[in-house]
Amino acid sequence: MKSSLFLLGLVSITAFSEPAKAYEFPANTNPLSNNSVIQPTTFELPDIKQQEPIPQQDINQNVNQNKPGGNIPVGHEMSRLSAQVQTLMARYKFLKPGMFFLDLQTGDYLDVNGDMAFPAASTIKYPILIALFQEVDAGRVRLDETLVMRRQQMVGGSGNMRFRRPGTKFNLLEVATRMMTISDNTATNMIIDRLGGRQVLNERFQTWGLQKTVMRNMLGDFNGTNTTSARDLVKISTLIENQQLLSDSSHSRVIDIMRRCQNRRLLPSGLGSGANIAHKTGTLRFILGDAGIIQTSSGKRYLAGILVRRPHHDTRARTFIQQVSRMVYNYLDQSQVTTSRP
Repeated sequence: MKSSLFLLGLVSITAFSEPAKAYEFPANTNPLSNNSVIQPTTFELPDIKQQEPIPQQDINQNVNQNKPGGNIPVGHEMSRLSAQVQTLMARYKFLKPGMFFLDLQTGDYLDVNGDMAFPAASTIKYPILIALFQEVDAGRVRLDETLVMRRQQMVGGSGNMRFRRPGTKFNLLEVATRMMTISDNTATNMIIDRLGGRQVLNERFQTWGLQKTVMRNMLGDFNGTNTTSARDLVKISTLIENQQLLSDSSHSRVIDIMRRCQNRRLLPSGLGSGANIAHKTGTLRFILGDAGIIQTSSGKRYLAGILVRRPHHDTRARTFIQQVSRMVYNYLDQSQVTTSRP
């Protein structure tokens, strides 16, 4: 109950068989309008326990509004862990990090520049995926739709769909999966167009309470004009874990897709044996980022968001993220072992 109270506090204060047919988006429509009812589903999410909602009147009793950085949920700053991270940061003064980690059991948190806006790189694909599955839940999008790849959607950077001919047809679920698992930029542009464009998505992000997450350009956004923050990335995870955005079925599909992210060199590199992570990375020449939902081998569950501005292509930023991930994992996993002893 303490975890549920905390999660909803964070959400409320600071702020997922017929043959397929080619889809054409009708003019002057908004596919993200809230006029449809979420359909009942039957999928079950493996390994991640769902949270029970609590009455609205109980929410405000569980939020501390007097801590630095805006409205911070109940729970304590993990001061010992923070000291360790600050010591590490002193060895990487040429990096500018922002990070937010949240213990789902206790509400304790690590916040280092968590509200600072950074270039989002491909982490912007995380909220895009959630918006897509909200539309699936609402019945306005079907995963078996066929999308036709247009020339103007085909861009460089990560992914391989751009090497196919314009006019190639793809199943929508395949496009969404490529967007997340291999971070395909062309796939992302196809999903953005299917959902009505950047402005429609930005309006949706605002309804979630995301303060720094803004899309200014289509992918690939090589100059880093699209932005987010570590806290916003964690808030997305909080919202979907607390069943605020997605049905059980879509939640399960999202986690399954994100567990197949092929870039394992950032947060996953710091996790212990037996842990699992559902996440999305982001890479530009001057930014690295990763965000997701983690479960340790002992059962501890926590949320992670980290963004690091770096000198161009400096691989030490990757090492830094790996070391932070290892510190957080060891700290939280050990606390789980300690508190579970008789």
